[in-house]
Amino acid sequence: MELEKIQFITHQNSKYNYLDSALLALEGGIRFIQLRMKNSKHEEVIKVGKVLKEECKKYDAQLIIDDYVDLVNEIGVDGVHLGLKDMPINIARERLNKEKIIGGTANCFEDVLMQYKLGADYIGVGPFNYTTTKLHLSKILGVQGYKDINEKCKKNNINIPIYAIGGIRLNDLEELKQTGVYGIAISSLILESSNPLETIKEIKNIWR
Repeated sequence: MELEKIQFITHQNSKYNYLDSALLALEGGIRFIQLRMKNSKHEEVIKVGKVLKEECKKYDAQLIIDDYVDLVNEIGVDGVHLGLKDMPINIARERLNKEKIIGGTANCFEDVLMQYKLGADYIGVGPFNYTTTKLHLSKILGVQGYKDINEKCKKNNINIPIYAIGGIRLNDLEELKQTGVYGIAISSLILESSNPLETIKEIKNIWR
């Protein structure tokens, strides 16, 4: 299973709701969407998820949801992303078939090692920088943080896709790519842009 290197995480602001933000990303050419609706009721997640699933089918895009393991099969999405305080990945794997994508969260190499051992398909590591889309931030990593984690992964023969996440800006992309991370997970970079589709085009040109 090969994962797309650019993951879009849904968010809502004064311009976009969760669904609109995902549709914008799909229109721009992003083919890996994480439906993140923290603190939303199950009914709301199911409603948005089912509509978004059909849209993702049109674009042949992968769709995962954040946190709600029990809704993966009900909605029919491709997988789930789990934070450090969510259900452990190995337990989620027991509840889902092996084809489902399960992503994990990490802030340091020790977290990466743990999520790798639990069977994650990819790991979102961050935050790269300060971000307004997530509360209770962990330690900011910066470019050097990703270099250090990637180096430790190599030394320990850990081969897993790592996505940089958190406060990423356009002018960070070239330097981030040089750290060895597999991909990026973004939200505000697109949603706060004055020309989101052009921004996506620029991102895709850098992160092929």
